[in-house]
Amino acid sequence: MDLEVWTPTDPPQSSPYPLAAQRANHTRSVVQVGHVAFGGPAPVVIAGPCSVESQAQLMHTAEAVAAAGAHMLRGGAFKPRTSPYAFRGLGAVGLRLLAQAGAHTGLPIVTEVLAPGDVALVAEHADMLQIGARNMHNVALLEAAGRSGKPVLLKRGLAATIEEWLLAAEYVLATGNEQVVLCERGIRTFETATRNTLDLNAVALIKHCSHLPVIVDPSHGTGAWHLVAPLALAGLAAGADGLMIEVHHDPAHAASDGPQSLTHANFARLMQQINQRAVAAPAPARLAQGVGQ
Repeated sequence: MDLEVWTPTDPPQSSPYPLAAQRANHTRSVVQVGHVAFGGPAPVVIAGPCSVESQAQLMHTAEAVAAAGAHMLRGGAFKPRTSPYAFRGLGAVGLRLLAQAGAHTGLPIVTEVLAPGDVALVAEHADMLQIGARNMHNVALLEAAGRSGKPVLLKRGLAATIEEWLLAAEYVLATGNEQVVLCERGIRTFETATRNTLDLNAVALIKHCSHLPVIVDPSHGTGAWHLVAPLALAGLAAGADGLMIEVHHDPAHAASDGPQSLTHANFARLMQQINQRAVAAPAPARLAQGVGQ
């Protein structure tokens, strides 16, 4: 009996990630999430708590970040945690609370999905699906998220190379879903002074080798709230198309990631810094887009 032999169906490409690679004419993708545009002329700021803990907690923070000028609301309903005994989210209840907060504030919602079987449920409530660092290599989840038709926010794995990250994006793009935004959230290195090492090299390099928008998560990238603002501004200076910031009304008592969460007041101050720099010098944040042109 003859054994089936796999043969490639497509001719060899000049790039290992042909759909994510920089286009010949150097045009960049703009990913639309409701009224928000990633890759447009202005950076997008996503803000909200690490975890949805209660209706009052979420609504309080959603109103605060909206008032400060955030463009999208984040919050975890399904939380992948290192310890099985840590708070792992409110699940479907959390999704409903996110949808309510989004409707109340007018902010589009992004939240993480953990399993292919949950994609339809999360897509029903969220405007954008997040694939977290732990799941960057989860091919079944990448393809299911792509087939949902929703925009996808793809975080870099904590030990992933940039090529591996772009190949993960390729799985989503190969489903026909072109709405992919990359998120640099720090990688694990030998350094223990911070939670992760925020790799701003990746921002400039993505601009050189891919047309996809890329944002920076300085909350996970540093693990320390007092480092979030300077690394957020550095990310924008490196050419990032936006930021993802964790914000909590009482970080000391947050169910998860309290040490890296900004208070409402600190987030408002960061937004003032971002806006002041945009007015004073709008060009530098976009300079990296021209690399290689």
